[in-house]
Amino acid sequence: MSNSKLDMALAQLQDDVDSFEKNLIQLIQGKDTMSDKLTESSNINQKLPQTPIAIIGMASLLPKARNLQEYWTNILQKIDCITDVPASHWNVDDYYDPDPKAADKTYCKRGGFIPHIDFNPMEFGLPPNILEVTDVSQLLSLVVAKEAIEDAGYGKSREFNRERTGVILGSALGKQLGTPLSVRLQYPIWEKVLKSSGLSDQDTKKIVEKIKLAYVQWNENAFPGMLANVIAGRIANRLDLGGTNCVVDAACASSLGALKMAISELSEHRADMMLTGGVDTDNSLFAYICFSKTPAISPSQTIKPFDAESDGMMLGEGIGMLVLKRLEDAKRDNDTIYAVIKGIGTSSDGRYKSIYAPRPEGQGKALKRAYEDAGFSPTSVSLIEAHGTGTKAGDPSEFKALKDVFSENNPKKQYVALGSVKSQIGHTKAAAGAASLIKTALALHHKILPPTINITNPNPTLDIDNSPFYLNTETRPWIRAEGDGPRRAGVSSFGFGGTNYHVVLEEYQQEHNHAYRLHHTSQSILLSAPTPEQLLARCEDTLQKLQFKTGEQHYQELIDSCKAQEIPVTEARVGFVADSLIQACRCLQTTINWLQNTPQAQSWNHPQGIYYRHSAMELEGKVVALFSGQGSQYLEMGRELVMNFPCLRQTYGYMDSLFLKDNLKPLSEKVFPPPVFDTAQRHIQAEALQRTDYAQPAIGAFSVGLYKILQQAGFKPDFIAGHSFGELTALWAAEVLSDQDYFFLVKARGQAMATPDDPNFDPGAMLAVNEEVNRVKAVIDSFPQVTIANFNSNRQVVLAGSTAEIAKVQQVLTEKGCSTILLPVSAAFHTPLIGHAQKAFAQASEAVTFKKPKIPVYTNVTGEAYPTQPQDIKNILGVHSSKSVLFKQEIETIYNAGGYCFVEFGPRSILTHLVNDILGDKPHVAVALNASRQQDSDRQLRQAVMQLRVAGLPLKNLDPYQIEPPAPKTDNKKALNVRLNCTNYVSEKTKKAFEKALQDGHQVTSLGQDNGASHPRTLETQLTQMLTNGHRSSQSNGHTAKANHQGSSSTKVVTPSTPSLSNGHRSSQS
Repeated sequence: MSNSKLDMALAQLQDDVDSFEKNLIQLIQGKDTMSDKLTESSNINQKLPQTPIAIIGMASLLPKARNLQEYWTNILQKIDCITDVPASHWNVDDYYDPDPKAADKTYCKRGGFIPHIDFNPMEFGLPPNILEVTDVSQLLSLVVAKEAIEDAGYGKSREFNRERTGVILGSALGKQLGTPLSVRLQYPIWEKVLKSSGLSDQDTKKIVEKIKLAYVQWNENAFPGMLANVIAGRIANRLDLGGTNCVVDAACASSLGALKMAISELSEHRADMMLTGGVDTDNSLFAYICFSKTPAISPSQTIKPFDAESDGMMLGEGIGMLVLKRLEDAKRDNDTIYAVIKGIGTSSDGRYKSIYAPRPEGQGKALKRAYEDAGFSPTSVSLIEAHGTGTKAGDPSEFKALKDVFSENNPKKQYVALGSVKSQIGHTKAAAGAASLIKTALALHHKILPPTINITNPNPTLDIDNSPFYLNTETRPWIRAEGDGPRRAGVSSFGFGGTNYHVVLEEYQQEHNHAYRLHHTSQSILLSAPTPEQLLARCEDTLQKLQFKTGEQHYQELIDSCKAQEIPVTEARVGFVADSLIQACRCLQTTINWLQNTPQAQSWNHPQGIYYRHSAMELEGKVVALFSGQGSQYLEMGRELVMNFPCLRQTYGYMDSLFLKDNLKPLSEKVFPPPVFDTAQRHIQAEALQRTDYAQPAIGAFSVGLYKILQQAGFKPDFIAGHSFGELTALWAAEVLSDQDYFFLVKARGQAMATPDDPNFDPGAMLAVNEEVNRVKAVIDSFPQVTIANFNSNRQVVLAGSTAEIAKVQQVLTEKGCSTILLPVSAAFHTPLIGHAQKAFAQASEAVTFKKPKIPVYTNVTGEAYPTQPQDIKNILGVHSSKSVLFKQEIETIYNAGGYCFVEFGPRSILTHLVNDILGDKPHVAVALNASRQQDSDRQLRQAVMQLRVAGLPLKNLDPYQIEPPAPKTDNKKALNVRLNCTNYVSEKTKKAFEKALQDGHQVTSLGQDNGASHPRTLETQLTQMLTNGHRSSQSNGHTAKANHQGSSSTKVVTPSTPSLSNGHRSSQS
């Protein structure tokens, strides 16, 4: 090498060294800058919880539920949505075998399946001829996406910035369309099998072409039609969304994986609105075989999360989507807000036993990260929607993770409701997280703790009694003490591969003052006409309309027209409450029959709950409000009403706050205790509600709530009275006491009258006797320590005294043939034995303000009206608890003053029966609003109100909180609707082409040589399995079809195809 070249090389090397040194120095000096950037990034992440995300719209298509309303109603009504596999999915006879080890078979033939829906491709600008090569997941997702955006208040009704709206969805497994497209390409295998069995090239070609007709053909739309990402892409395309569109596959956690990405888009201000959720339309045979061979499916074919008999999951299918916005934007735009997402945590299990074995420590990390993200402790959460698959490994692992995280520095036991919607709809796989998230958002929105079904005995290995959790197997009101924090809930979703997600939700507002309720409730129908004959004609006409194809539409119009209907006093009227269109038709038919058979009747009540009057009663100035006393309370009284009416939840919430201030158990926990699993525990719960310190506030809260519901419907009494404790509520209704003063006194009275802790103190007992007063008096004359505490009616008195003396009196009365009942009360009220309560109650009374009554209110002490001066009222109330209850005299006084229509507020119908006994045949009406402890309290209230409306009481709409159901779609004959479920669409043209091919009469020309003779054979193709009846797949075993020498019997060749085409159809032989 020359010196010049050497010099140049050395110079280049020096430059390289200098450059390297310079870069190294920059790298070292840049460490601080990089650190600053990392810190800045960390700060940004820490700010994410400061951008809560609002759920402003939702839509779903899930097993047995066409829409969100049906889904939520099914949840609350504890509907088991698991059914037999439909024939449209796969042929049970071909693929079911109860033996889990049977090859190529599934041991399950049940699951959760969506209902059929009408799909109009033109609505989304899709040519009908591409439906066969478009996976059904893409088609159905368009429907749900549109409904979710419309539920959020956008779309047709209100425009939005589509350019800054994205769609990210969870999707897993293979798309169904890929199966027929892939199988169609297996024709070389068919050819080899057929040729190796002795068929000629010509026959082989003919048979293969026939088999191909069973499968969708490849074309330019097939590839995008089967891609998972095009689920989101097609939504963005058809709905013109300009933000991010993609799908996330995190197996069964895919929905929450998509949710996390969607939240990031909003938190980082890359989008202003996001559509997210999960899609899983695959309950195909492929899915069943996958989960059967794992094996994860329940052999008993029932999913029982956290139960002692849990043995596996059940498969479900469906779609759930949610519309998200930043909370501040949702508030600004006056959007409906179902719930607020406060935090999300994710994790992986890391190295563990196997790729699909759940790891509690991994799941626990996701939980902890979610609450760190939310910025509050899990102790503030009172509902967990678990992954809850019902598998023997999954449930205990999940529960351990939950228990470890929620028990940390938390001694509280059994205050968090735990459940899983999979018990009702099955495991919807990629859509499972969306189904759970929607359920939980609706629970927060409605203030209801939703149930989990199929649990009869908690898994003992969980030791759930010593954890923060209880299994919520009943639909229960979710009551929060006034001034307490917001309701909060968590949702978990885990997937194969050890991927874990947990989301934390919070309610947006503590109560509603407008229509908000989605779930179904009973509906009131009230019809009238000038004469009974015209009323009959109107009922007949109405029934005819309801029986048309447009019956649902007429039914909704009828309901709307009845809400605030005012009927002239002279008109004939009939009313009833119906749970459905079908029930309404039945009631109308019964009404028509009775009107035809009793045309002259002035009034009648039918056992179906139908009320008729020839004309209204004159009730002006004659309405009496009665309030129930102690002994009427029962567990879960008014449960459905508390779930459906905000004023009742608020009432219990306020009472809870008073109890919590004194470090006492909240009242609502005594009235609506967590579900238990044996009668002994249930008995303990019932006994707890008999305690005066809880019984009286419970009755008071329920009675006040009932009264407020009727007040907003226009109820205005002319007289007010109560029985025993109920007299305090009567004073409140007469506006002698404010809400706050009333609740304070109710709690004080209950505590004052509670049995002292002294073990030697006898609180006494009370005995109801159904007998004429004088006869009872003759008996108790021999028992000086027993008095008549209540003069209830003509044939009922209540005795009170020491426990021992009451027992003796009961024995004597029973021997004399008298009917007696020992009352479930904690003391001998209205006797000197309750004297210990008077001083404490008097002190409490001094702390409140008494006012003049605005409505005449009557007292048990004298049987007459209270004086109007507040001090006089206070004096009478002060001795009320130790004086006899003169209820019979009180009712007679009110009746003589004009009281005619008695309405009982409170649990059960004790006072209603007493009024009927007191007044006998005298003209009057007595109606209890909550007559039966066994029946639905919401329905009972509506029936009672209907009875009052028919009687002539001018009440308006009882329920302003129900959201109108979606208007039934009219039958548009021009729409190119196709019926879809979760199987891929196959056109009639394709079906007929295949059927025609099966019946073309083609005969095999040669099956090889057999004594030099050819034997024609008729081919019959069945689309459920691969080449059977002697023709098993074999490429080189030399097997040929053997000729049958007995006449012209045929050889059957069975070929594969899709059940949606044939469902096991066999062609006729030619």
